Amino acid sequence: MTPPVASAPTAPDPRLTNEDLAALPPTKQKWSSYNIFAFWMSDVHSVGGYVTAGSLFALGIASWQVLVSLIVGILIVQLFANLVAKPSQRTGAPYPVVNRFLFGVRGANLPAVIRGVIAIAWYGVQTYLASEALTIVLLKFIPSTAALLEPSFLGLDALGWISYGILWVAQVAVFWKGMDTIRRFIDWAGPAVYVVMIVLAVYMVSQAGWENISLNLSSGPSMSLAASIPVMITAIAIVVSYFSGPMLNFGDISRYGRSYDAVKKGNFWGLPVNFLFFSILTVVTASATVPVFGELITDPIHTVERIDHWFAILLGGLTFVTATVGINIVANFIAPAFDFSNVAPQKISWRTGGMIAAVGSVILTPWNWYSNDEAIHYTLGILSALIGPLFGILISGYYVVARQRIKVEAMYSMEETGPYWYRRGVNPNAIAAVLGAGLPTIAVAILPRGLSGAGLMPQAWASISDFSWFIGCALGFILFTVLERVRPQVPQLDGEVRGISDGTSESSWADEGSHASQVGTSASLPEGVDR
Repeated sequence: MTPPVASAPTAPDPRLTNEDLAALPPTKQKWSSYNIFAFWMSDVHSVGGYVTAGSLFALGIASWQVLVSLIVGILIVQLFANLVAKPSQRTGAPYPVVNRFLFGVRGANLPAVIRGVIAIAWYGVQTYLASEALTIVLLKFIPSTAALLEPSFLGLDALGWISYGILWVAQVAVFWKGMDTIRRFIDWAGPAVYVVMIVLAVYMVSQAGWENISLNLSSGPSMSLAASIPVMITAIAIVVSYFSGPMLNFGDISRYGRSYDAVKKGNFWGLPVNFLFFSILTVVTASATVPVFGELITDPIHTVERIDHWFAILLGGLTFVTATVGINIVANFIAPAFDFSNVAPQKISWRTGGMIAAVGSVILTPWNWYSNDEAIHYTLGILSALIGPLFGILISGYYVVARQRIKVEAMYSMEETGPYWYRRGVNPNAIAAVLGAGLPTIAVAILPRGLSGAGLMPQAWASISDFSWFIGCALGFILFTVLERVRPQVPQLDGEVRGISDGTSESSWADEGSHASQVGTSASLPEGVDR
């Protein structure tokens, strides 16, 4: 039998590409397992990660149950991170570009904009949390700044605005230098936080005395094992919800990985192994605050503040600021930069997209809605409701529908005969799946807590909001799979070889005779990436 003749490659359409969105050939994918490990290390060690982990104590379960919930949750995160990493690592394309094979070359703007808005919200939250640490440092070393705590604007005092502004400018400066500078920054930021957290834990235990540390921090009556299991499941859902943003954004990082195996290895050390040690430090440190300060403190910044020693405040405050800045840039700055650039590649560069996110983070005033344990859980539920369906559709489309086969150059083509043109550049199945999964999931995230608070629903039912990510992910996965079975749209590409990224094969799309010189060149890297 005569083998099929592969069509000649076409140059990428300028309406779909720029130097930042172009697919990276394997020679330009240089991030090692340690770089991936450092990415997760900074993410886990951020103030937001510590506060979210600490907020689980408010659920009423014992410390050892919080620890178990944290570990089970992070194992789930590792599994999903590996799944979402593969399409971007194998194609060398960022998340919004990868979505073109599912949503169509035009339809991919929908998940890009949704994800961009979510990333802006998280960018604002992380910047605000880090700014609180900087505020404590300023108050300690410049006492006159206390006068700035009185005047306020849009819910934030003047000193808070100054701290937020300083970190806003600092993050923009690091981002502006490019991906290589960002990689070097997070390579040392994560380990630096570990040193401080270990010192903090040792100091707190020495002050409290090990015999005075209780691992049962529940404020209410102790729960039976049967009663605590549903609460632990809720805690696991909260952990996954917290990492749902970085999981969905992870393709923007994994595209730089040397190989898929290197990415998985980095995920293993950066998630379950790293998170286990972090969780132990979190539980022990939080437990020690009770005998030392007479109350449970789950925020590391406030713990350092209560120590009331200039060196502790300086070292702790600046370290947590550094850690949060690192993960904020990687997880919440890079993602919207790619997303908004994807909407209009010739008008919005990677840097311009990042600046849109930076300005948007201020407009959203995160300090007004991310201030307590209940708000944290409620906010995570709403954000995850939007992330879950996008995640489920991507996993269904790549692993089930397309069977891990993507024609890379077609993601950069506006030809109406192209495999990803669908209907005027939009795959109706993907749009229907987003709406069909997103709307009910948002309702699940919002209504139970509201109805429960109004006395119209039993309080126990309110916790279903914590599972919005899982519900959205499952609905997105099922709906897209079923729609593609009923009315297939995504091409199977059977028999084609040229320019095909096949996740089941070790060979690269650039090794199969594609025009890597056109789709992914050394000139097609964001500024600062190793060339």
